[in-house]
Amino acid sequence: MRVQINFDQCEGHGRCAITAPAVFRVDAEGYGQVAVEDVPDEERARVERAIRLCPKQAIAWVSETV
Repeated sequence: MRVQINFDQCEGHGRCAITAPAVFRVDAEGYGQVAVEDVPDEERARVERAIRLCPKQAIAWVSETV
């Protein structure tokens, strides 16, 4: 699965990077970035938690199209 951050909503709280550091990082300006193309199965629960903890609801799963 893939995850994305809506940069129009992100305010740079960094909770995503704290909650799922293998998937998210914080850029030089303090905003969240997705660090991996595809989320490994073992990280999905952490990503789900990061989605719930984001105060601006800026993180979401992306459906993959083939």
